[in-house]
Parts: sequence; C-alpha cells; structure tokens
Amino acid sequence: MQRYSIELDPNKSAKAYGFEIHCSPKDSMNLAYAIKGMKTENAKKFLEEIIELRRPLPAAFHKRKLAHQKGIGPGSYPQKAASKMLKILENAENNAEYKGFDVENMKISHISTYKGRIIRGIMPRAQGRATDKNKQTTNIEIILEEVE
Repeated sequence: MQRYSIELDPNKSAKAYGFEIHCSPKDSMNLAYAIKGMKTENAKKFLEEIIELRRPLPAAFHKRKLAHQKGIGPGSYPQKAASKMLKILENAENNAEYKGFDVENMKISHISTYKGRIIRGIMPRAQGRATDKNKQTTNIEIILEEVE
C-alpha cells in the first residue's frame, strides 16, 4: 500500500491517489504547482481549458528549450497529464462527497507528483542491435480540505 507524503486531519479532508499513471512526471509537476491552493471548481476549469488547448500552462520547472506562449513565457499544453490529473481530482471530490463534506467549499491543500516505476521496453534496430524504449509513470496524490 502506498503512503501519502503528508497526513492531514481525516475529519476535515478527503484524498485520492493515482498510482503509476502513464503520463510525464515533468508535466505533472508543473500542473501540480499551478493548481495547488485553488478551489476544486477553479482547478477543474483550469485543467479543462488546458485539455481543450484554450490556456497554456506556464512552466515553473523544467522550462529549458520550451516554446514561449503568448503572455506567459515558457509553457505548453500537457493534455495527457491534465486529463489524468482531472480524473484524480474528481475522485478526491467524490470521496469528499461520500464523507459528507460540502464539495463547493473544498480547496486543494496538498498535491504531490513524483516519478513512478519505469516500464522497460526495447525497440529492435539494425544489425541485431536494440535500444531502450521505456515508458515513464507518475504517482499523483491530492488532498482536499474544507474551507470555512
């Protein structure tokens, strides 16, 4: 069983965990930095705008060699990571609703993303050689807290 990196009061918080999600850890890190502290409705709207390519995500980490977007500097549209994070956020919201919290008054008090295991693979090459074709995974944890 995977443990959360922080423990909050279970009477005031709801949590969700995405284990070994098939998306980029770098994009997930930037997304987590952008939505931390937001209310859940605002965070869902923000992630949906990224998925629909209407709003670029400003890069806080790993921003070298990234194209500049209009008005924000280096950024991108990480659709895959945003859709996976949106799903985990909705799971946390459902957990909060199950616990009896008011879903409209929930905010993201803790969000953490880090690398999961690497799924090894090989790609055959010429003359009997092979190169690695590995897939990265990401672990995402979200803890929502009720705001008074």
